[in-house]
Amino acid sequence: MDYYYEGSDLGAIYNKEYTSFKVWSPVAENMMLVLYESYHDISGKEYNMKKRENGIWEIKLYGDYKNKYYNYKITIDNVQKLVVDPYTKGATANGRKGMILDFSSTNPNGWDTHKLPKPIKQSQAIIYEVHIRDFTVDKNIPIKNRGKYLAFTESAVLEYLQDLGITHLHILPIFDFESIDETIEGQYNWGYDPCLYNVPEGSYATDPYDGCVRIKELKQMIKSLHEKDIRVVMDVVYNHTYKTETSPFDILVPKYYYRLNKDGSYSNGSGCGNEVATEKKMVRKFIIDSLKFWVSEYKIDGFRFDLMGLIDIETMKEIEKELRQINPNVLIYGEPWTAGESTLDYNKRFLKGKQKGTKIAVFNDDFRDAIKGDNDGYIKGFINGGFGFEKQIKKGISGSIFYDKEIYGFCNDPVESINYVSSHDNLTLFDKIKLTSDGMNEEEIEKMNRLALSIILTSQGVPFIHSGSEILRSKKGHHNTYNLGDDVNKINWENKYKYHNTLEYIKNLIHFRKSQKVMMLENANQVREALKFIDSPANTVVYTLTSKYNGDYKYIFIVHNANKERVSIKLPKKGEWFIIADEKNVYINKPPCKILDSIQVPSISTYILCKKVFC
Repeated sequence: MDYYYEGSDLGAIYNKEYTSFKVWSPVAENMMLVLYESYHDISGKEYNMKKRENGIWEIKLYGDYKNKYYNYKITIDNVQKLVVDPYTKGATANGRKGMILDFSSTNPNGWDTHKLPKPIKQSQAIIYEVHIRDFTVDKNIPIKNRGKYLAFTESAVLEYLQDLGITHLHILPIFDFESIDETIEGQYNWGYDPCLYNVPEGSYATDPYDGCVRIKELKQMIKSLHEKDIRVVMDVVYNHTYKTETSPFDILVPKYYYRLNKDGSYSNGSGCGNEVATEKKMVRKFIIDSLKFWVSEYKIDGFRFDLMGLIDIETMKEIEKELRQINPNVLIYGEPWTAGESTLDYNKRFLKGKQKGTKIAVFNDDFRDAIKGDNDGYIKGFINGGFGFEKQIKKGISGSIFYDKEIYGFCNDPVESINYVSSHDNLTLFDKIKLTSDGMNEEEIEKMNRLALSIILTSQGVPFIHSGSEILRSKKGHHNTYNLGDDVNKINWENKYKYHNTLEYIKNLIHFRKSQKVMMLENANQVREALKFIDSPANTVVYTLTSKYNGDYKYIFIVHNANKERVSIKLPKKGEWFIIADEKNVYINKPPCKILDSIQVPSISTYILCKKVFC
C-alpha cells in the first residue's frame, strides 16, 4: 500500500483559533468527525471530512475547542463504524473518546523549568523496575495516593528511591491499556495490553473521566522524580494490541497494521492474538511519532521495549536515531525475543546479538539463568546450589563481550547488556530461591538473595533490579501475576524492617558502584584492560579491577563464593587491603583495614577488598 504520509500533524492539533483533524485511512469511502461537548455525552455533532492525497482525511474547525472530545465515523464497504483516533493524545475513561488538548494547560507549576536529571552515560545507569500499584498500594507505606501517579510525588516514596541510589525508574506500562475498567477502583493488571499509545492510563489518575487529570498527574510524578535526580523509563508495547479486528488500527485500515499468515489470518508472535507489522512505513511512522511525543511532551528519559524481537531491525535503528536527536542520553533497551512464531523474517528481527553497535541494550537472560537457574522451575544456578556455572558467570561479569577465547558473549560492548536476575515476569528472586532451597533456613535464603544482587551490581554492563528484590519480595510463589491483584503483587513494606540488613547492603553497594568509574566501563577494550579473572576454588568467581581513573581505588578485588562453606582466597598483591564489603556489610565511610596475604570468605557471600592507592 503506497500511501505514505510524511506529515507530523496526524490527530487533533489544537490552536485557540481552530483545531485541525487528520486521520490516515486510504481505504475509507467516507469519514466524519464526531464532536462531543463533554465526556458524558453519548452522541455528538457530526462533520464531513475531506479526502486528501496519501490516504489522509482532514477537517479544520474554527473556534476554540479546547478540552472537547471527539471520535471518527468511518465507512468501509458500506459499513459504518465509530472509532477512536489512534493518534489521540488524550481520552476519557476507558479510551471511549479522544480529546482535544492544549498541552500547555496540562503542565503542573514549574514543569517547563523544572530541574532535569544531570546527563549520565549509559554505563552509569542503574535501573529499578516498578509497577505503580505494586510499589505504592501497601498500607504500611505512609502515603495518601496509594496506587496512583501522585504516590510518586510523596516523600516516603521519593526518599526511598533516592536513598537506594538508583538512576532510572522503569515503570511498567503507563499508556492507556484495555484490560481493566478505569472507573472501578482496585482493578489490577500489569498493562501489557495497549489501547491508546499516546494517552496515559486513567486508572492511576485520581479522576479517570477528565482527560486532563491523568496528563497533569503523570507530569507531576515525572517532575518529582526528576527533581530527585531520578530518570523515568517508560515500558512500551508496540509489538501487539489488546484487540485486533476491533482495534482502532484495524477499523481504520483493515489488516494493514498487523502481520498476516499466508491464509490471511493474524500472525501471533506475541502470544496475545496478533503482532504489529513494524516494518510497514505507516506503522513505523506511528511508533516513532509516538515515542518522540513521549520524549518531547512528557520528558521521558528512556524506553524498555516489550518483545523487541518482534520489531524489525530497521525500525529499532530508526527509533534510536530519532530519539537521540531529541535527547542524546535517552536509554533504550528491551527483550531480544518473541513469544511465539512470527511471520517476520528471522534475519530482520531485533534478537540477541543484533544490538551490536546500535547503542541499544538487551536483557541478558544467559547471565540471569547462570545466576539462579531457570525462571520458574527447579533447575539451580550458581547462587542456589548449581554446579559448573563459573564460566557463564564470568561472561556476565565481563559484560558479555569477547573477553578472550574462553569467555565471550553476544555484545560488542558491556553497555549493550542489561544485567538482571529477576523482573516482573516469572518468580521473584526470593520465590525462585525458596523453591530450590531444599530446606535451607531463612538466613541462607537471604544470603543467596544478597549474593545474586551483588553479582549484578559488581558486573560490567547495566544493572537492573526488580523492585522489592532488595527486601526479599515474594509473590506467594506465583510465577505469572499479571492479573492476580494487589494481595499477591504488592510489595510488603514491613520487609523493609525485617530485611533491613540486606536493604542496607544493596543500597551501600549501589553507592560504591557509582563511586568507582572502573565498575562502569563503556567499551570492550576498557574491560579487557581493567578486568582480570583469578583461578579460584569450584563455585567461586574471583577477579580484580585495576583502575586508571581519578577518584577510584587503584585495585579492587572481588570474590563471589556460592559454596555452603567458607573458602580461603589468596590476595593478588601484598600489603594493606581495605575490606569494602563482607558477608554482612558494605562499608562506605570507614572500611576496616588489615594487612593480609589471604582472606577467608564465608559461605554464600560476596567480598570486596580495595587497595588504598589512588591515581
